[in-house]
Amino acid sequence: MDKQDIYARIPDALLPWYAANRRDLPWRRDKEPYHIWVSEIMLQQTRVEAVKGYYARFLETLPTIEALAYADDELLHKLWEGLGYYSRVRNLKKAAIQIMEEHSGQFPREYEKIRALPGIGDYTAGAISSICFGLPRAAVDGNVLRVVSRLTEDATPIDLPARKKAVTAALEEIYPAQAGEFTQALMELGATVCGPNRAPDCDHCPCRDFCQGYVAGVAEKLPVKAPKKGRRVEEKTV
Repeated sequence: MDKQDIYARIPDALLPWYAANRRDLPWRRDKEPYHIWVSEIMLQQTRVEAVKGYYARFLETLPTIEALAYADDELLHKLWEGLGYYSRVRNLKKAAIQIMEEHSGQFPREYEKIRALPGIGDYTAGAISSICFGLPRAAVDGNVLRVVSRLTEDATPIDLPARKKAVTAALEEIYPAQAGEFTQALMELGATVCGPNRAPDCDHCPCRDFCQGYVAGVAEKLPVKAPKKGRRVEEKTV
């Protein structure tokens, strides 16, 4: 089975599985762009369970983009206290101000305009575009790269920029009409059944029948990263 065939089978396998097995997470209860945006920024480098309480408090205090744009910096840092990576919340406010000034307070609907906001990269722009607006834009992170590497039995290092671009392009070619559900299904599979730092739970994987890593018995060894460069030792006389 070639890679194109494997990619083509992913949506039909994942969508029913996700509908039956999705976790009930606060940010999955609506498709409001502001809510999805805040959740995606909070979830960067942070566990889901740790984010839940922060997410609820943040939106209760700052329920709109306008409220965020004009929020006091001290209040913002208090709401974020303990989450770490404080540049995230500073960029949230910068982006909110930009939305107020350039988009009349309405969250932009086009991928390029979303990507142009401070603190939003390819992954977050793809997530918001697909989940909120139904656009066929992939959100490719470590979880998705792990899933795809195992499904296609591909040992190309996932930390190479070209690898991420290739996976993004391949996924966007097979995006179904249920774009948001598909994006979240890929995230869910990579965070649970095919999760990090543990053996994949192949017995409960909806893609097992066509997973080449499973067939070859190497799923647990994938993905791989490029070897670290050796340390350069220099002698200096002072």
